[in-house]
Amino acid sequence: MTEEPGRTPARVVVADDQTVVREGIVMLLGLLPGVEVVGAAGDGEEAVRLVAELAPDVVLMDLRMPRCDGVEATRRIRSEHPGTQVVVLTTYADDASVFPALRAGARGYLTKDAGGDEIVRAVHGVLSGDAGLAPSIQRRLLERLSESEARPESRPRRAGPPEPPDGLTARETEVLVLIAEGLNNTQIASRLQVSTATVKTHINNLFAKTGIKDRAQAVRYAYAKGLVRPPGG
Repeated sequence: MTEEPGRTPARVVVADDQTVVREGIVMLLGLLPGVEVVGAAGDGEEAVRLVAELAPDVVLMDLRMPRCDGVEATRRIRSEHPGTQVVVLTTYADDASVFPALRAGARGYLTKDAGGDEIVRAVHGVLSGDAGLAPSIQRRLLERLSESEARPESRPRRAGPPEPPDGLTARETEVLVLIAEGLNNTQIASRLQVSTATVKTHINNLFAKTGIKDRAQAVRYAYAKGLVRPPGG
């Protein structure tokens, strides 16, 4: 992996209660361009404390830790230090682990079989406004939303194309739909034949209008508003 010219390394704190795993991640990231490990924590309490002291860009957060687990630590970090993003890095990819972490404010979710390059991409992705989700996690998120939409109590859909909700423009709605389909900013720019800067502007505007905070919320919002149909729907 080559570092992009002029890109400032992301300042990262690693949180994992297993010493050998924590030190291994720190060592791995130390060999890769694009990140600078500024601290390492053995539990959620220490992770919150290090964020307060060091103001890192991103925390790589394990979930199962003593004293304060990763979900609670994520919730506290995102509430008390909104300038720091959280990417979960864990062994667990079940719904009971994934969705509480995303609801707590994690912007990325990777399992520990992720390679170093994938971790670095996720770190820089969340800093650029993308969701750093492993493909399997993104599929589970979409499946979960599809299952919810398929329930009898789900709100009926309009027959025709839905009107843009919450004051969104047609183009902002189009960008939102493409986010929900799993496209990143570069892919959206290519699809719409605009610059990535324009895409980011549309995303910032639609987030502000809807109160959406991240791409995971954007996916849920698009399904809830009937802008995207579940597979086979």
